[in-house]
Amino acid sequence: MDTATVARFEANRNRLASLAYRLLGSAADAEDTVQDAFLRWQAADRDHVEVPEAWLTKIVTNLALDRLRSAKVRRERAVGAWMPEPLLDGDPMLGPADTAEQRESVTLAVLMLLEQLTPVERAVYVLREAFSYSHAEIADILGISESASQQHAHRAKRRITAARNGTGTDHAAARRIVEAFVAAASSGRTEQLVALLTADATGASDGLGGTARKLVRFIGPSRLAIAMRAGFRPDTIRRHLDGRLPDFHAALVNGCPALVFTLDDRVLSVAIMEVRDDRIAGLRAIANPARLARFAQRWQRTDHDSPLIEAW
Repeated sequence: MDTATVARFEANRNRLASLAYRLLGSAADAEDTVQDAFLRWQAADRDHVEVPEAWLTKIVTNLALDRLRSAKVRRERAVGAWMPEPLLDGDPMLGPADTAEQRESVTLAVLMLLEQLTPVERAVYVLREAFSYSHAEIADILGISESASQQHAHRAKRRITAARNGTGTDHAAARRIVEAFVAAASSGRTEQLVALLTADATGASDGLGGTARKLVRFIGPSRLAIAMRAGFRPDTIRRHLDGRLPDFHAALVNGCPALVFTLDDRVLSVAIMEVRDDRIAGLRAIANPARLARFAQRWQRTDHDSPLIEAW
């Protein structure tokens, strides 16, 4: 390919990666999908591609759907230990964030709910809500009728509506929420944590070091508060970190407040909070190194707030 042809693809790379990430919930799979699309672009008869952006969108969407339908992916996600890969604020893979719908579509709560949709429903929702494609365009991309696209969108949006937590949070608000959480969790009094949680708060964790065979789930504010308090006991933490204590950082992750645990600036885990009416409605803790690979790389390259040492 000549330089101009490569440049045309590269101009679309971030948008395509953002699309693939929303469809797959995995940064690594999204990167692989975009690379596969590049190989298709390389091999295509580009003289017959009238609108490269539309052509590439169609290719990436359908490659991502093929991955979702694969036996390997279905098997990995069926065991109950799967969570989306978190992305640090500013990562271009997060894509457009101009509207509430776009910000919502990349929260971990919504990415988890998308798992409950069929692949086609998932694609219609993402193309419509995050990228503002018309139903006519979506029908062409997916090879379905326009009315079918509308029906899929209606079903998907109805199921996603319940997950509208944590959108539109800025860095200052995120830090205040995380500071309050750390202060309560390290106070030794679970009632302080319960006061920060909604009445229907839930949590999920992939276990210490991300080794749990299935996600550990906490239903209700009391159970979640007890689990979080236990996780903040200094003696427990020291036992697992050779007598050391990690630093705690406030961050914005997938558009939501988050607590980042680091040791010598190495990311150990990330706890993402979904906020509703100034309270924490959900908390998802991720420690699997493979799931944190892209996050950790960006953390190393990005300036971040000083640790919340005073709160500890």
